[in-house]
Amino acid sequence: MTATSASPLLAIRSLRAAYGKIEALKGVDLDINPGEIVALIGANGAGKSTLMMTIFGKPRARAGRILFDGRDITDLPTHQIARLRIAQAPEGRRIFPRMSVAENLQMGADATDSGEADRAAGLERVLTLFPRLKERMAQRGGTLSGGEQQMLAIGRALMSRPRLLMLDEPSLGLAPLIARQIFDAIRTLNRQDGLTVLIVEQNANHALRLAHRGYVMVNGLITLAGTGAELLQRPEIRAAYLEGGRRA
Repeated sequence: MTATSASPLLAIRSLRAAYGKIEALKGVDLDINPGEIVALIGANGAGKSTLMMTIFGKPRARAGRILFDGRDITDLPTHQIARLRIAQAPEGRRIFPRMSVAENLQMGADATDSGEADRAAGLERVLTLFPRLKERMAQRGGTLSGGEQQMLAIGRALMSRPRLLMLDEPSLGLAPLIARQIFDAIRTLNRQDGLTVLIVEQNANHALRLAHRGYVMVNGLITLAGTGAELLQRPEIRAAYLEGGRRA
């Protein structure tokens, strides 16, 4: 699936957010078009995860606007944002460790008002993407390997049949082979299903190769934007995030 020039599915304008007196986002502008994969890279503490969480309503924006499909969602509660079919797989996976794989996936479906047909289709899609989960449906989430837990976290998000999928550090702590499987699944979802994806990823090389476009965040501000290929070729990106094994 290639990127489209339609109006943005997600538009962020002059967004500010803070934790107490510490301002984490200092006026962020960012667009994601329908059918795009957009990567957000930057050093630890740059504000990447805060941006993703602010889109989902926690923390609340102090200023600026978040528009989804033309609708202002800046002040909506998180559960209403989820019902608009925005889904998030947060950093650290955060699955329900005492619940089975099947129960974790059901929790994802419960986030929206999906009918039985949508739930069944969503489950089939998840188990096609991650066949290992099919083998472990009765197993508790907390007993899965790290890679399997990441598959479950993404699968749970997909069960809501999202229009926008937000992934925070999906390859963190995973072996290279498992990380590659995760990136392949994201690419498949985009190309075959047209799913729009925002990915915050510590591996800048993989993220920018996967993405149609990318943004670089430094100290709560977007400092660079361009296609994934353009950003990969910029000397300052290579020096900061790619050379010598350094990763955003």
